[in-house]
Amino acid sequence: MKFEKYHISDTLKKNLDLMGFKRATNIQFKSIPSILKGEDVLAIAQTGTGKTAAFAIPIIDMIHREKSSRRSYGIKCIVMVPTRELAMQIGEVFEKLSRHTKVKTFALYGGVEQDPQIKKLQDGIDVLIATPGRMFDLISQGYVDLSRVRILVLDEADHMLDLGFIDDIIYVKRKLINKHQTLFFSATISKEIKKLAFSQVKSTAIRIQIAPEDPVSKNVSHFVMFVEMDDKRFFLERFIKENPESKIIVFVRTGVRAERVAKAMERVNIDTVAIHRGKTQDDRSEVMKMFREGRCRVMIATDISARGIDVPDIDYVINYDLPDKPELYVHRVGRTGRGINLGEAISFCSTDEKGLLDDIQQLINKDVEVIKIYKKDYRSIVRSSGEDFGLQQMIDEHEKWEANRKRKKRSPKKAKKKK
Repeated sequence: MKFEKYHISDTLKKNLDLMGFKRATNIQFKSIPSILKGEDVLAIAQTGTGKTAAFAIPIIDMIHREKSSRRSYGIKCIVMVPTRELAMQIGEVFEKLSRHTKVKTFALYGGVEQDPQIKKLQDGIDVLIATPGRMFDLISQGYVDLSRVRILVLDEADHMLDLGFIDDIIYVKRKLINKHQTLFFSATISKEIKKLAFSQVKSTAIRIQIAPEDPVSKNVSHFVMFVEMDDKRFFLERFIKENPESKIIVFVRTGVRAERVAKAMERVNIDTVAIHRGKTQDDRSEVMKMFREGRCRVMIATDISARGIDVPDIDYVINYDLPDKPELYVHRVGRTGRGINLGEAISFCSTDEKGLLDDIQQLINKDVEVIKIYKKDYRSIVRSSGEDFGLQQMIDEHEKWEANRKRKKRSPKKAKKKK
């Protein structure tokens, strides 16, 4: 359904058109009417399907219609999110959609000075997008008043649960003294998420689940290469040099790993930027800006940043390290193939990570296509690298390990014959 046919304000329709939003996605089509009616909504949808706009459009329209001027008399909507990057991303969407309306929005998160944030709050806002930490700091200081809140959005609820924010969510719900509408959005579903969701929304909540049998977008193609841990940097180097014009996100498990991979690429004259929790918020914002603007085409990131990366033209996601939890794979690969764009997710899987690959395949209900690497090609990629780490010996040791493993598999048969 085209947005021009929705019963929303003309100003909002114009903003949608300027943002290139012509037709509602499935999650938007199913969510917007129910939210406009004031119903609680529990929505499960793939990453990259337009969840943010699914709740931002009706929220902005409802607040815009009931206000007589731009003046704000208290926060009417709280959007709780797990990370700073996601708060910034959602804040940008709300800012663009509310342009020239009567709705004032603001993204609140830690890692930056709080005085400018306090001034913004004192000026009056309608929609607060916030991470729990900084929001609770300012609640305790008396700068955030929840007494007028009528809409609560819990976005990326699965990640909020992973990060231990359940008590924070319950605390906020208790602070909402007036009748309110709860919108619960998540990319994945589990027993824990169901329990959390049903405890937060009314029993009459509208339940929406988009493509539950396939938690990842059909726009993304999945591949895996079996590469030993210490050799991954050589394969990453080769891939980046073979795709010099592509925009690539490389996911690793930790901030330390991110810095090591960045330095390894620097040694072979490949420019990258790294984003992880160990960097200041100003540094993280600058990294995202450089990547979004194309000033650097390769970004190395940890999972803490995965859900706040909303860049429409990412060509490849490289899982340099497989994630510890299969749900994180869904959020990583959701950074590519967004909207109508196609994307590819390529995983480097070491011997020790094969169990993690099995878990991922079980979650996404499909086998990840294997890119076979013959021994001579494996050697060639390592040898042709700009670095020299004596890896021939490591490859030989790997081959011996494989040979021993095969001999051990055959040994029970031989023992049986001797009997």
